[in-house]
Amino acid sequence: MERHFDLYEHQAQYYETDQMGIIHHSNYIRWFEEARTNLLDQMGFGYAKMEESGVIVPVLAINCIYKSMVRYNDRVYIIPKIEEFNGIRLTISYRIVDKATGELRTTGESKHCFLNKENRPFSLKKEQPKLYDLFDSYLKVDLSIPK
Repeated sequence: MERHFDLYEHQAQYYETDQMGIIHHSNYIRWFEEARTNLLDQMGFGYAKMEESGVIVPVLAINCIYKSMVRYNDRVYIIPKIEEFNGIRLTISYRIVDKATGELRTTGESKHCFLNKENRPFSLKKEQPKLYDLFDSYLKVDLSIPK
């Protein structure tokens, strides 16, 4: 089944810049979260719905590799992709691409696990099979940038 996503677009804000006039490195992690939240919403199971279902998805690890600078007022696409999913753990990769030039600005990855209301790891496959099937169906779906 073909999956369609609207790409997440962000316009770099002045308050996100540092003294050198480029986006401060800490903001990229926030941008990853914005794009991840948008992806989950588009999948039909955003954080609010997950938490209502008793599922918590904390960040276990995150990394970011800066390729080129983003400056104030630049527009970028932040493109998340579910890379690994086994029902207990989840890995999402990110690409930040300049909207005007298509230049790759940043790459990154976040690792997560699934916890229940008692903050204990659990298997979606066993306890939330519909949610497991949803995530599994989006595994490796690649978003493309409009030409």
